[in-house]
Amino acid sequence: MPVSIAVPNPPANADLKMPENGTMQDAMDKKMQETTTLKENGENIKNNLKNATADFLSGESKSPTKVMKMTEGKEDTMVDAAVLAKLEDGFAKLQASNSKSLLKKYLTKEVFDNLKNKKTPTFGSTLLDCIQSGLENHDSGVGIYAPDAEAYTVFADLFDPIIEDYHGGFKKTDKHPASDFGDVNSFANLDPNNEFVISTRVRCGRSMQGYPFNPCLTEAQYKEMEEKVSTTLSGLDGELKGKFYPLTGMDKAVQQQLIDDHFLFKEGDRFLQAANACRYWPSGRGIYHNDNKTFLVWCNEEDHLRIISMQMGGDLGQVYKRLVTAVNEIEKRIPFSHDDRLGFLTFCPTNLGTTIRASVHIKVPKLGANLAKLEEIAGKYNLQVRGTRGEHTEAEGGIYDISNKRRMGLTEYQAVKEMYDGIAELIKIEKSM
Repeated sequence: MPVSIAVPNPPANADLKMPENGTMQDAMDKKMQETTTLKENGENIKNNLKNATADFLSGESKSPTKVMKMTEGKEDTMVDAAVLAKLEDGFAKLQASNSKSLLKKYLTKEVFDNLKNKKTPTFGSTLLDCIQSGLENHDSGVGIYAPDAEAYTVFADLFDPIIEDYHGGFKKTDKHPASDFGDVNSFANLDPNNEFVISTRVRCGRSMQGYPFNPCLTEAQYKEMEEKVSTTLSGLDGELKGKFYPLTGMDKAVQQQLIDDHFLFKEGDRFLQAANACRYWPSGRGIYHNDNKTFLVWCNEEDHLRIISMQMGGDLGQVYKRLVTAVNEIEKRIPFSHDDRLGFLTFCPTNLGTTIRASVHIKVPKLGANLAKLEEIAGKYNLQVRGTRGEHTEAEGGIYDISNKRRMGLTEYQAVKEMYDGIAELIKIEKSM
């Protein structure tokens, strides 16, 4: 992934000083040579780091043990002793816990010992940066995040089995297929009589090319990204036309309206907080929605961009078509971070590949009377059952948030089709009970 490197500007000609022995031309020649050298050195550093990052992500790094920690501007291959101590302590407590997380399942002693002294080349991210949320929250379902894109390669011994487990068998030798949204007009209304489906939503996550993920972002980068996103979204027209609302300095009336619309996201929960994903809040964060309030973009919440299409009822076809139109329009203006093997890259390994999550708020009181049974049936169709307000919440009034679970190893169209087929079957079962 390209890396943004600040290169010092050459000194202005106003700094020229006449040498004691020589002409003004001599002084100008000398200053020009210094300026050229400085610029070339800056460009060389910038290009070398870009090339190293690209090589590393493709598995062709010539010196994987040589780590450049940019925040310090110097080479640093050693993991700090305090970090190692925290890792050892956290690992011991995790192993002694009754945690059901994928982190505990796959972080064996052998894997731990193999990874604890490693760092990512560009940002110097450690194993602790990846797993600290899971170490602090033993009730995590997954328990691991990628602080930067290179973490998926450096800590592959841990990420790969977790990805395979979560995404239904996507092995480390597998390659995510090319993006394909399929026929956007092929999905019908799941619940034309409005008996079961309260609302339908399809969203995807995107990372902006050239930027790391939340834990490695500077405040200046957050603000720069917000400006790019705001400018891009303000150029949308037609059904997508709307307004961008920065969280910083938000008017109280606007804030209340966004809360009433259930659009306003809050500072990250304890899982994201522990992953160091909420720094400089609310700097660089913002929300965009169209005039009809059926299209929404979150800027720098968990992902750089969370693009959402939604509406009341069960018309998945309308919702999906709107999302695809929006993603294509935004990508014309903002390049997205993509990996040949893993697909679209984001902060969380559950949200790779297509990053598509198609969901419904659905009321199935008979199936819901036995949650274990509901989850068992949903699992057969690769569906995930959550509480009304998403992960780590309870069902309110018997209303569940049910979505596709697999996002890798299949196309966007196939991911949405799994949800469509699964929900149709759940409705059929509910009717028969």
